[in-house]
Amino acid sequence: MTRPHPALVLASLLTLAACGGVVPSPAAQITRPPVGPPASAFTRPGPLIGSDAKQLMHLFGQPRLDIRESTMRKLQFANGRCVLDAYLYLPPQGKEPLVTHVDARTLTGTDVDPASCSAALQGK
Repeated sequence: MTRPHPALVLASLLTLAACGGVVPSPAAQITRPPVGPPASAFTRPGPLIGSDAKQLMHLFGQPRLDIRESTMRKLQFANGRCVLDAYLYLPPQGKEPLVTHVDARTLTGTDVDPASCSAALQGK
C-alpha cells in the first residue's frame, strides 16, 4: 500500500477545516426604527376634512366613483369644471370613515384649490 503524498494530506485537511468547525455567530439583534407619528399628524386642514360620506353626498350628490378597500374609501365627484377626490379612513375611535385628504383638479388634470372645486361642485 502506498502512502499519499504529505502535501495532498495537508491540502485535504485544510479543505475540511475550511468547510466546517466554524459556526457563524447569531445575527445581531435587529433594531426597528422608532414608530412615527400617526397619519392624522400629516392631515392638512382644509375643506371637507373630517366629513363623512353622508355629508359629502349631501353636499355634492351621488359620487361618480365609490372605491372601497379594507381601510380606505375614495369618493370622486365631478362636474364640467373640476374633479374632486375625497379619501376617507377609519378614525382611531368611531365607526364611520372620515375624510383625511382631498385632491382636486380640472378635467385636463391640472391641480386646483379643493375649496374652489368644492364650491363649483355645489354650484356656488
